[in-house]
This record gives sequence, C-alpha cells and structure tokens, in this order.
Amino acid sequence: MTTLRFTKGHGTQNDFVLLFDERGEIDLTPDLVTFLCDRRAGIGADGVIRAVRSGSLAAGAGYDPATWFMDYWNADGSVSEMCGNGARVFGAFLERDAGVDARGGITVGTRGGARTVTSLGDGRYSVGMGTWALGKTRDGFDAEVEARGLTPPRPALSVDVGNPHHVVALASPEELEALDLSSAPRVSPRPEHGSNVEFAVALGGEMVGDEPHGRVRMRVHERGSGETMSCGTGACAVALAVRSWAGPGAPNVWDIEVPGGMVTVRIQEDRTVLEGPAVLVADGEVDVSAVLHPVTSG
Repeated sequence: MTTLRFTKGHGTQNDFVLLFDERGEIDLTPDLVTFLCDRRAGIGADGVIRAVRSGSLAAGAGYDPATWFMDYWNADGSVSEMCGNGARVFGAFLERDAGVDARGGITVGTRGGARTVTSLGDGRYSVGMGTWALGKTRDGFDAEVEARGLTPPRPALSVDVGNPHHVVALASPEELEALDLSSAPRVSPRPEHGSNVEFAVALGGEMVGDEPHGRVRMRVHERGSGETMSCGTGACAVALAVRSWAGPGAPNVWDIEVPGGMVTVRIQEDRTVLEGPAVLVADGEVDVSAVLHPVTSG
C-alpha cells in the first residue's frame, strides 16, 4: 500500500488538500489530483496545493531555489496560475509545518508571479495579489456571458488578476440566487485559456471606523473546479469591476460576501490585497496505490 500524508484546509470554505513536499518527491499527476479532490472516492476539495521549494520543480524557475512555491492544481487535474484563498491557507500551512513566521510577510512563488502572505493574527491572513488589468472597453463591458437561470445573456467585464476572470453585474440578490452554476457559463468572445466567471450584486456601502467600505455579494464558477463557496482572485476581480462601474469617488476597500463567508479586498493603485481567514481542518493519510499502480485486466 502506498500512502500519502495530507492536510485538509479551507479559506471561506474554498477547500484544499495540502501536501508538504519540500524536495518535490511526490509525482503529482492529473489523475492523482482528481482522485484527491473527488468528494466521494477521495478526500474532496476544490484543488490541491503542494508546498515545494522553487528549485525542486520546473514551474519554480526564475525564483530563488529556496523560495517556497505554491504548486496549485484545480480539481479537474489542470494547473492554475494562482488562488487567493489558497494562498492564505498556504501561509497557515507553512507557518505550522515549515516553521515559517509570516507575521512580517513571506514571499512565495506561484505560476502567476510572486505573492506576499502576511499573518494578521486570529487566523486571518492577507495576500498581496499583484498587479491587475481591466479589459479595454469604453462602456464598462467587453464580453457577454450566458448562464443557466439567467435570461437574456448579460454583458461582462474581463479582469486579469494573475488569472483570467469575467465579472457580470446583476440587479438583485434574488437574481443571484436563481443562477444554476452546475455547468460552466459561456463567455463570448471565448477566452483562449478559459476563465473564472463571477456574478455580483452591489449592496451599497458603510463606514468602518473612518474608512469607507463598499459591499458586494457574489457567486463564482471557477475554471477547472465548478462553482465554489469562495474565490479569492474572483473577489478581487469583482471589487475592481464594481469600483470601475461606480465611477469617481468609489471606495477602495470592498467587503465581498461569498457563500462561504466574507473576504475584504483593498485596492492600492495598480495592486490589490486580499484579507480573510484560513483554517487547517485535519491531517491524515490516504491510500493512493490504486492511482499510482492501477489494476489492469489481462
């Protein structure tokens, strides 16, 4: 029997199987990832995150070999550039299992570029999400999205936050709840490498201390994972899109309600910072021999 040690964690119920593999010794394949993420035959998760030194895998080229790399895989076995909720959980995982002190911030490598994860205390972390770019448009939209439960198709804005997104504005919470995201929304023009699609309802704003906050509720269909309870990069994309639609004077801080809780996005000139909780739920071992050594009929 071949076993693999794992940790289960989540950030606002966007959940992950985490593997500590400093030297890159695990043969992480699409089949193994899909098995681990299977909610009936495996452990169950929206994705797999491997903690590995940058010098131990090809994707880490360009980083100092000693830099921790967040090797992120979607539930369908495809790799992804970055995951904001996953980065917070990754920070908690490194603090516990690698002895990292993230209170002053730790820079980690991802396929979407370097990210800084900082422990804020009380199980909360912030992630510097890097630069962003809105789609080139004059009227606030540059695409169209079709989804079940949404008639007619709606205009959308493309947002790049290290991975691709399309954000759709809806009129009411009821319209948001009526969506069926069991299948992927269709984006036109079709993105070459796919896209995460967010549906958002603006809920107004409030003063938090002396700082104005906007508030938005969202749901998301993640490329390669389906509908998830939360999406960190998606929350950043929603904050950026809604602020652009709101116009001059809109807040730079947005509280984003997701089905799994709430995260906060701070827009800082050409960058965003994501804040929210990270929870390590359980540790265990899983038998992966059937995946590594499948039985064949002869």
